[in-house]
Amino acid sequence: MSPNLALVRGIYASFAAGDVPGVLAVFAPDIVWNEAENFTYADRNPYRGPQAVLEGVFGRIGADFDGFAAVPEEFLDAGDTIVVLGRYKGKHKGTGLTQDLQKVHVWRVKDGKVAAFQQYTDTLQAARVAGRV
Repeated sequence: MSPNLALVRGIYASFAAGDVPGVLAVFAPDIVWNEAENFTYADRNPYRGPQAVLEGVFGRIGADFDGFAAVPEEFLDAGDTIVVLGRYKGKHKGTGLTQDLQKVHVWRVKDGKVAAFQQYTDTLQAARVAGRV
């Protein structure tokens, strides 16, 4: 397994274990993070730096969902770019609706740290679960 693939696999393991500091520790100080256009948390794109991701994405997910999980199903290793196919799970606290959204994450690794992240997901289903449509 390549070091970049191991790094990204570790992010999902840390996130699943609730180790958010462990996730943030592998982000470059100048990470550029983008949520999918029209997604719930895309209003502050691009997020710059680990603290912005923590507050603007992770913190809001925790406030909005019970049992949230970003479940990886397949990892594609393209060197400095790692693509992860999977699903988002969780119950929205405001609506009580459960999500099961298809997702793709594109991670760009530089010098052993995540330099950039791009999310793609089912924004319509996300909006329905959140009661926005």
